Amino acid sequence: MILRTGVDLIEISRVSEVIARHGKHYLERIYTFAELEQCGKNVESLAGRFAAKEAVAKALGTGIGEVAWKEIEILGDEQNAPMLTLRGAAEQKSKEIGISTWAVSISHSMSHAVAFAVAIG
Repeated sequence: MILRTGVDLIEISRVSEVIARHGKHYLERIYTFAELEQCGKNVESLAGRFAAKEAVAKALGTGIGEVAWKEIEILGDEQNAPMLTLRGAAEQKSKEIGISTWAVSISHSMSHAVAFAVAIG
């Protein structure tokens, strides 16, 4: 059995500052169209998804670089629970290491967003 985990914590103000500085260029580099559509301008949700992408990349053992930001997509289901979709190199790496099931959890306070990813296979 394979068990992998990843966690990430980010200051929401950091995401807000980067959006203010780089705007659309930053948003379109990090987030998929569907993520941006679902989050709107909610910086807490964007920060949570950023943390979730980092957590998933850590669970893959790659970090961002070997896999691209947009290859990891986090969307909310009907109850707004995070649902993970992997594409491209992220999906390939997941298959290579034998991961078949993922769970992602996201939370935030007024100042920080945290995400945890668990993968089994």
